[in-house]
Amino acid sequence: MNLFRIAQCYCGVALTAAFTCSVPQAAAQSTAQPWPTRPIRLIVPFAPGGSNDIVGRIVAAQLTERLGKTVVVDNRGGAGGIIGMQAAATAAPDGYTLLIISATFTMNASIMKLPYDPAKSFTPVAMLGSGASALTVPASFPAGSVKDLIARAKKDPGKLTAGATGVGSYQHLTMEMFKQFTGTDILVVHYKGGGPILIDLVGGQLDMAIGTLAQALPHIRSGRLKNLATTGPKRNPLQADVPTMIEAGVPNYQVANWWGMLAPAGISPTVVSRINKEVAELQRTEEVQKRFAAEASETVTMTPDELRKFIGSEMVKWARVAKAAGIKPE
Repeated sequence: MNLFRIAQCYCGVALTAAFTCSVPQAAAQSTAQPWPTRPIRLIVPFAPGGSNDIVGRIVAAQLTERLGKTVVVDNRGGAGGIIGMQAAATAAPDGYTLLIISATFTMNASIMKLPYDPAKSFTPVAMLGSGASALTVPASFPAGSVKDLIARAKKDPGKLTAGATGVGSYQHLTMEMFKQFTGTDILVVHYKGGGPILIDLVGGQLDMAIGTLAQALPHIRSGRLKNLATTGPKRNPLQADVPTMIEAGVPNYQVANWWGMLAPAGISPTVVSRINKEVAELQRTEEVQKRFAAEASETVTMTPDELRKFIGSEMVKWARVAKAAGIKPE
């Protein structure tokens, strides 16, 4: 399980231990009827159309078939996902409200004052998958490799620009991590979404961006963008000729967007076990694996305890990046 093992190397003992130990043991619920007996709400804390929404709908459709009860996707976008996450944190822990999370969940903890406790307000349920990211530049950009890009950035500090979807976003912190690992000074320009970033990247108004490979892939295939490297531990099958960031000369640089499922703290361990089992089984189906592959992603299976430890290690990693970048909680 590469993603889990990679994350562990970033793990600081103190914070990970705090996360592992501070999550309350879910109190068993006495129910007169077996779960589920009615529709289930799956909160996606972002607007429709993004990777969280796509993954949420894939899982919701499959769980609906397996559980015999409708799993309804509830898009609660806003404030970098915080609105939807708070809605889940304050919901009844009865197994009828679940939450889709991604890497942003662990980043928010480092840069924002949250209306919920990311360690205490939720119970980890299941890991869903991991998606490749890519360092892309306009087709007209003179650098043809990551080494060329780094050399240009060092020659003209602060001149090159990179797009990000707001302070503390996935694109922002992955670029800050790139700057820290390469010793470069690159100006990060913030946008309201990934779409506008791609428009300016294709048009040459931006020099680079680190974002979801699936979103950039149509522009890469059309020749309007160049993919200099992917950011995972291995090459992506959809871009097998493109090196990983480590192969391209940036030691230890491995990041990926990922998606998991949480429930409000206090949910019955029996329900958690049931959902985790159903998710693991649907992940093995050819249909789901093809859907994830089409999004330049892959399914990743974890137990609830493994997911808890993984989330803790991710929180440590991004806290370090944010601190080194001078990003303070807002």
